This record gives sequence, C-alpha cells and structure tokens, in this order.
Amino acid sequence: MVKLLDKVASYINLHRLMQVDKLYLVALSGGRDSVALLLILRELGYHIEAVHCNFMLRGEESMRDERFCRDLCKRLDIPFHTIHFDTRSYASLHKLSIEMAARDLRYAHFDSLCRDIHADGVCVAHHMDDSVETIFLNLLRGTGIHGLTGISPRRDNIIRPLLDVRRNELEAYLAFHNQDYVDDSTNFVPDVNRNRLRLSVFPLLQEINPAFVENISRCANYLHEVEDIYNRAVDHDIAEAMVKIDDDAELRIIKQRVHHESVLFKAFSPYGFNPQQVNEIYRIIVNDSFSSGRRFLSPLYELSIERETLEVFRRDREAFEPLKIPEQGTYIISNGHRLRLASRIESTESRWKKMPTSVSVDAEKLSFPLTLRPVVQGDRFHPLGMKGSKLLSDFMTDQKMSYREKSKQLVLTNADGTIIWVVGRRIDHRFRITPSTTQVMDLEWLIPE
Repeated sequence: MVKLLDKVASYINLHRLMQVDKLYLVALSGGRDSVALLLILRELGYHIEAVHCNFMLRGEESMRDERFCRDLCKRLDIPFHTIHFDTRSYASLHKLSIEMAARDLRYAHFDSLCRDIHADGVCVAHHMDDSVETIFLNLLRGTGIHGLTGISPRRDNIIRPLLDVRRNELEAYLAFHNQDYVDDSTNFVPDVNRNRLRLSVFPLLQEINPAFVENISRCANYLHEVEDIYNRAVDHDIAEAMVKIDDDAELRIIKQRVHHESVLFKAFSPYGFNPQQVNEIYRIIVNDSFSSGRRFLSPLYELSIERETLEVFRRDREAFEPLKIPEQGTYIISNGHRLRLASRIESTESRWKKMPTSVSVDAEKLSFPLTLRPVVQGDRFHPLGMKGSKLLSDFMTDQKMSYREKSKQLVLTNADGTIIWVVGRRIDHRFRITPSTTQVMDLEWLIPE
C-alpha cells in the first residue's frame, strides 16, 4: 500500500492541493471511496476533520450511514461534523431535481463549515473512474474541449486528491487495512446515466481494453494543456470582438469580428446561454440572415442580435412606470434622468432648438396633465416634417435603433394620449412651432453625467 500512498502524495504535490500545516475537511459519506480518502490523508499526516451530510432520502439506510461515519471517526480520533437536510422539501421549493438539490445543500454547508472552523478546503473522494465517467456523460450531452478534460483537481475550496487512483486500488487499500464501509443501495440501480455507464457500458469497454480508463484519463490530461492554449486564443478573439459597454449592457460584441462559434460560447456561456442557443446564434450571423431584434433568453439575461452587434443585458431591470406631468417644471426620473418643461414667449430669433434632447413645441397645443411613458404596440405619431402618421415601431427601425434602445424608448403624450415627443428623437409635426405660435414650451431631456 506504500505505492498507493506515494501516488496520492505525488498527485497532491504536483497540483499543490494541500499543505501539512493547514486544516482540511473530508466529505465522508461512509462509502468505499470517502472512507479510503479519510484513511489515506490521515496516514499521510494531514490535519483533517470529517463532515457527513445526511440528506434523509433513504430512511433507515441514511441513519445507518451516519452512525457508521460517527463510529469510524470516534475510533480514529478524528473530529466529526454532521448535518441533516430536508432535501425533498428543498428540491420542491426551488424546483430542482433531488440530485441538484443535494448538491446545492452539500456545497453550501461545506462553505459555511469551512468558514466556521477556518478550514482551508474540503477534500472529496472523486477518483479516476469518476472522472472518466464524467467525460463520457459530457460526450453524451455534447461538449466542448472543457468537458473532455474530466474532473479538475481543485475547484474553489473543493479538493480532489484521488484523481490519479483507480476504484479497484481503493478497494484493495481498504481490504489490506481490513476496513469495512457501507454501500449506498441507489448506486446499484441503473436508473441514472452515470449508473448505467458504470454498471453496463464500462464492463464492456473493459473487455475491449482493460486499460481504457487509464488511457482516457491520460488523454484528458493532455487536453488540459490544449485547453489552456485554446482559452488564451479564444480570450484574445473575444477581446478583439468586444466594444465598449455602457451602464446598461453587460456585453457587446461586433458580429463581423466573430469567426468561430467557440468565441461565442466562451463569451456567452457565463451568462447562462446554452450550446444550442449559441449554435443558433452563430448560424444566424454566419448566414447573414435577417436577424435584427432577435432575442435569446437565459435565466438571468437576454441576448439581442442587432445589425452590427450582439448585446447581452440583465433581464431583471425594473420596467419604467408611466409618470404624470401636471404642470411645467423639472421632474426627476427614477433612473437619474430629468425632464424639464419651461414656457416662454415666442421670439423671432429662435423658432425651435436643434438638439434632439432639447426641443420646443407650441405651448397652446398642450393639454395637461402630460404623461411620460414607454412605447406601446400600435403607437403612431406624425414625425416632424411629415404630414401623415407613421407607426412608431417603423420610425424606430428607420432610426436603426437596437432592440434594447426600442425597449427603453419613452414618449411624452398630451392629455388625450397624442404623442408630443419621442423623447430624444423627434417631436410630432402637429406640435411644431409655426409663424402663428405665440407661446413656446421648451422640453429638455437631461441625461445624468
């Protein structure tokens, strides 16, 4: 068993996973892998404590596992921490699968306990077979290069010291030490894909090549280096394609500078967009099909395809509520903008102002209260210089406004609902200043600095 200990110690040192003067938690389920991990780290001289999560999913079997872990740690003189979860209620409340609910609860508790006892990380018992199973599952779902690298040695405070060790090596280690363990009965039911791989597919592959797990693990290690080169190249392409973002957009990318789908996936996956969505977006921009205004939604973000750019925004921004304007004055809008209305006697020096954010209209044609509101479907107005009406949606398209700009566009309307001003864009022709105008209302849209 010295060879196994040396292998684990070498792997820990190679990836700089642990230090002998630090405290670590060991996630202890009572199963073969976690029991072996506990004993190996103890034998290597690391300062460890055990944590057991009882998810209350298997009745008496769950309680049996907890008792086993408690008794084992007492015999080995290892501090023991345990917690009970109402996993089914949590899954129902958050609309998660039982597996995902247990995962969320487990890792949240690990983080909390690490802070409480000042532990440097949590050691979990994933081994080489688990990593190869993960690669196969990723292949079945369809994956990029990252999914082919298997399980990583460390992710945040989660440490995996056994990834260079086979499952049968852990079994032999426990047998040598005459150490028993408990089996989770659900691991032997082929009701989930991982169990089907482990129980049905892998034995067949083992017959074809007994070393297939080691060989695939070796390929995954090679791909770690390839992934590093790939990431640097893709990050460079993303930087080249990005344009300066404003306070509203989270990400803005120029379509013509996107030459590979991998660039889109790397850029958009952190915002929750899945590979199928990214593939559709890439096909749209490559085929140069009409796409302006197309939207894609992730749980927290929306992506809009515009004429020149791809833009990502948060979905949880508050909608603008209509604001009544009872009289002239300065009105502070919730997003920091201000609307100023000031009347004056018309002079021959200035018929109206030229700035789209600072305009003048015939005050005698206004009927208070005015309303400042978002655009709604079917809005029409008479753009300045036109005698006929036009759909506001068509006007905004002619102005080459992005989907997001359209969704944020405000209009100022008269008491009867007639549009006076498409704010910051154009006044209605019917409210223009004419030679007969005697009273002018200056309208100014003040943007926060």
